[in-house]
Amino acid sequence: MNREPDLGADIVVVRTFANTVHADLAASWLAAANIESMTLADDAGGAYPFLQVTRGVKVLVRSEDAARAREVLDTAEQGLD
Repeated sequence: MNREPDLGADIVVVRTFANTVHADLAASWLAAANIESMTLADDAGGAYPFLQVTRGVKVLVRSEDAARAREVLDTAEQGLD
């Protein structure tokens, strides 16, 4: 689910969330669609989780998967409304 993509690939941010819970949920939606992703939070390794609110938690994918990943996330988020 949350394996690190090939670092030789171009990696892009497809969405930024306010916390790791939402970012991990998005990563699981992508995994269900067979899109590898990873999350990135600049929160001092979890020591300062409040930084997630100000800096966000990013969901990253390979650039060639970005359009499909955005589509998957858009569709999944519509289902939450």
